[in-house]
Amino acid sequence: MKPQDIIAGKSSLWIFGYGSLVWKPDFRYKRSRVGYIQGYKRRFWHGDNFHRGNDELPGRVVTLIEDDDESTWGVAFEVSGSQMEESLKYLNVRETVCGGYITKMVDFFPEGEDQSPVQALVYIATSDNPLYLGPASPDEIGAQIAVSRGKTGHNLEYLLRLAEFMRSSCPHVEDHHLFSIEAAALTVVSYLLAAQQ
Repeated sequence: MKPQDIIAGKSSLWIFGYGSLVWKPDFRYKRSRVGYIQGYKRRFWHGDNFHRGNDELPGRVVTLIEDDDESTWGVAFEVSGSQMEESLKYLNVRETVCGGYITKMVDFFPEGEDQSPVQALVYIATSDNPLYLGPASPDEIGAQIAVSRGKTGHNLEYLLRLAEFMRSSCPHVEDHHLFSIEAAALTVVSYLLAAQQ
């Protein structure tokens, strides 16, 4: 889907973020809401050789995997007017650097009672993406994240900020995949720091 096709005839657009967008959208928006989408689970299965890693040591960032029994919590941002085209141009560059993502429109459910779902745009890295790494154990993923760094910063920062968002904004949600990788990465970091002393 091209940006022009996505925003054609629309006065506003919701964009759902489930990774770094939850704390670092870097585009102008009208308002934001915490909530979730259904039918997807968040997984650290995508490689990153630019923002959070390099060609020799790619980092790991999240993508969405279809799963009817799961839901993924994050933040949806409403953009309107000129913000729509500006945000999509920015996101297409930001996401394309990581090997390119497909875009889909999904139902986003804002947190809170009596909230109707809204259609939101989401970027998803699929298994045919050249940087897709696929499943690995929490220990393997945590160890990879603990030592990877890219042009935007350390891969560990990405992981810890995402975990912090979930704890502060969605304290009722137990994201076992995320928290087990966080624990594994921090164990590696502790070991590396101890070895330097």
